[in-house]
Amino acid sequence: MEKQGMNMPRIGVVGCGNISGIYFTNLTGMFSKWVKVTALTDLIPERAETASAKYNIPYIKKTSDLLNSPDVDIVLNITEPYNHYGVAIEAVRAGKHIYGEKPMCAKREEAAEVNKIAAEKNLRTGNSPDTFLGAGIQTCRKLIDDGWIGRPVAATAFMVNHGHEHWHPGPEFYYKYAGGPMFDMGPYYLNALVNLLGPVVRVCGSTKKSFETRTITSKPLDGTVIKVDVPTHIAGVMDFANGAVGTIITSFDVYSHTLPCIEIYGSEGTLRVPDPNTFGGPVFVKRYREENWSQIPLLSNYSENSRGLGITDMALAISASRPHRANGELAYHVLEVMHGFHDASASGSYYNVKSTCQRPEPLEKF
Repeated sequence: MEKQGMNMPRIGVVGCGNISGIYFTNLTGMFSKWVKVTALTDLIPERAETASAKYNIPYIKKTSDLLNSPDVDIVLNITEPYNHYGVAIEAVRAGKHIYGEKPMCAKREEAAEVNKIAAEKNLRTGNSPDTFLGAGIQTCRKLIDDGWIGRPVAATAFMVNHGHEHWHPGPEFYYKYAGGPMFDMGPYYLNALVNLLGPVVRVCGSTKKSFETRTITSKPLDGTVIKVDVPTHIAGVMDFANGAVGTIITSFDVYSHTLPCIEIYGSEGTLRVPDPNTFGGPVFVKRYREENWSQIPLLSNYSENSRGLGITDMALAISASRPHRANGELAYHVLEVMHGFHDASASGSYYNVKSTCQRPEPLEKF
């Protein structure tokens, strides 16, 4: 992996909410050899001030000032989903590379515009989740590529729980525009599946909203009633370009279950993939002649919570003039697939996916 030179890429962070802590910790810790966080901002001043003091990062009060700062090369956009486009489009217009939290934007048209303007300005776009770069899924990638289960023929993916209102301090956005289980958690599963199997060419799906309201039981909003505006149970089927057929369910309507996270079924065996919301394992394989499952030692690096891995890889890729892995092409493809499930449900027909992408290259240790 590349060594960073004297001109260390500088990151400006927009958004200091719940997920920001692990980004700040890792970017100023395990990845600080390759990147430097030079600015942060948030619409809530108290959050920005707290993060600025804790991580010793300058606080820029106005988002526009951060986006135009000469001390920022890459903008890390970890605002709420419905704000992703606004920050991303202004960042690329200001000549900054952009890396965002999932989903890339709420609408396909928004994400396409961000990618288009970035390409015109020779800028990079990138997007989480970067968990597929962790040890767990990278081990699975190598097992598939090395033929451990033969030719992949099918896959299943399940992300089911009863929502985030029992633990998240501000869960309302999960049930609003650009929220719901598919747009919130689907990117973890779909990024993993595309990394393992390649792009999707066709989908169908059914969606539903099971409850009109949800009641927050976490602090500080305990007792607040949320009006639900989006589907909270989505079941989809994917046809992959390589011929495999995948099934996915994402739901905020399930109290208990015994479903796996992801399984890949091959012509010579089955691969059990770890939770794609984590960077680690365990990884299990059962080949067709074997009676028992075998746990496979992790064959890669970054098994701990390594959020920030994707933007660090992007920063290094810019310096080395090579493609980065958690890129805008992949993010757009995943966004279109997620919308495709909803479109197919609304129309009662298949949705043919217009975009495509390359499987990201396997990750070596930095």
